Amino acid sequence: MWIQTNSGRKFDLLEPSPEDVHIEDIAHALSNLCRFTGHTPEHYSVAQHSVFVSFMIDPPFAFVGLMHDATEAYVGDVSAPLKKAMRWLMATPSPYDIIEGDVWRVIAKRFNLPEILPPEVKEADMRMLATEKKMLGREPQSWNLNVEPYSMTIDCWTASEARHRFMHRFEELTDV
Repeated sequence: MWIQTNSGRKFDLLEPSPEDVHIEDIAHALSNLCRFTGHTPEHYSVAQHSVFVSFMIDPPFAFVGLMHDATEAYVGDVSAPLKKAMRWLMATPSPYDIIEGDVWRVIAKRFNLPEILPPEVKEADMRMLATEKKMLGREPQSWNLNVEPYSMTIDCWTASEARHRFMHRFEELTDV
């Protein structure tokens, strides 16, 4: 079972390989995937979110902050409530969790990232989530995030701009 990426390559979902992971495919896909299953006032991509996380976190964690959602380039951006519902229905990790975990491991191997996200990245991701909720008009529902949003504004980028900025940040962090 495989998907064809934007570059025309195959990516096997059940037997992923680090050789099949390409940053251009990741940047392209994440720039076209919207956060919150698209329920934002404007196009707000996973790529833009990832760039923001990479800037808000301490420098030693910036690269993993940029790449923390890279699996979504291959498995899609499934909302946290849907992931929880799938786990609840299965009473175990869902098939999605298993596939996403395997994809993360090959991305981690390809880019020399940790197999388990550091707590600093998870915290920055949650703070960015709180910021996005505040800045993108996602009220009145309480999400019980229990973290402080960052003091920043969000101007949504086009998919093209998000792809360009993601690639630029990748190059900065990898000295390409």
